[in-house]
Amino acid sequence: MTPWFRATSRSDADGGRVSTFELFFDLVFVFAFTQVTHFMVVAHSDIGVLQAIVMLGFLWWSWSSYGWLANQSRVDLGILRAGLVVAMCAVFVLALAIPTAFVRIPGALNAALVVAIAYFLVRIVHMALYLVASGDDRALRRQVLRTSVSMWVSVGLIVVGAIIGGPAQTGIWLGAFIADMLITYLTSHEGDWHVRSAQHWSERHGLVVLLALGESIVAIGEGAAHSSLTLVVLGGAVLALLLATLLWWLYFDAISIAAERILAKKPDRERAALATDGYTYVHLLLIAGIVISALGVEEAMGIANSGEQFGLFGACALFGGTSLYLFAHALFWKRVGGAWKVWRLAGATLLLALIPIGTFVPSIAALGMTVGAVAIVVTIESVLFSAARREIRESAKD
Repeated sequence: MTPWFRATSRSDADGGRVSTFELFFDLVFVFAFTQVTHFMVVAHSDIGVLQAIVMLGFLWWSWSSYGWLANQSRVDLGILRAGLVVAMCAVFVLALAIPTAFVRIPGALNAALVVAIAYFLVRIVHMALYLVASGDDRALRRQVLRTSVSMWVSVGLIVVGAIIGGPAQTGIWLGAFIADMLITYLTSHEGDWHVRSAQHWSERHGLVVLLALGESIVAIGEGAAHSSLTLVVLGGAVLALLLATLLWWLYFDAISIAAERILAKKPDRERAALATDGYTYVHLLLIAGIVISALGVEEAMGIANSGEQFGLFGACALFGGTSLYLFAHALFWKRVGGAWKVWRLAGATLLLALIPIGTFVPSIAALGMTVGAVAIVVTIESVLFSAARREIRESAKD
């Protein structure tokens, strides 16, 4: 029996069993993603979207860091479970501070400073737990300490931005996130990280995509709640749900299964590099695409009964977010499979081209155009690659 203060290492033999505790930990991020979307809806501006994406970046880096830890060791046991409870509380506090993170409210706490402190706690606990999980692996401990440089730089910049406030805060926090990404990548390139279980890794990232898609469904209800129940609203809700279903199809029908198979066959160092590029970095674009698209859906549902033009902001969110999602898929497969998903690139391009049209049509029509564009991609791929998709899905049953 492993002592409570030691970590239990994970391996391929453990398979893809994501523990219920990991799922419970991830539930905090459902609320956090909702907060990000709500922030964009209230801000209703390009600068508001940028601020929300920065906050999404902090959340993603928090989730991804613990995703690596959970693949290294069982986090539902002993001291690692206790540490994740602390991190979960910190993430929840961070999420609560998102709505007022860029404003100062008299008599209230400085929400920006709350974000800074909570984020620091999330990262420092992660570093401490990873050192525990490293056990006797000295190379991994050195890697953890080397990459921790990114934490000190980013947290320092976040604190500076929180103290300065005002318009400069957005730029400083954006710089903090970019610095975190770049330093982490540079210190991790050909480093000593490990992906112990390809199946666990793939399942965990599939679950976070599901969480984001769940937020897009919540956005349907949030938007509809501000409108009277009419046939137009019901039709829009069905279209929005179809869009979420199509986005699900693009990820889970075959590509996630095929990517897991490729990841499992890679030797240790190549596996870690693929996990870093394809999942830690490119999956952020997938999540951002879903969240921004959800903003567009909520905007569309909110004005469904008015019949007024959708407007540039809503069109950019709906078409642009969905386009980003398709582009991220193509980029993901380029890194994993070595080839571009041409039809997904074509769909991403078509969606961007539809923005000028979507700006001047009713919101439900714009929603229908988005569903149509994505449905074309799904239909073409279903017909052209039916045999390959069938083989991939059958292999998942073995």
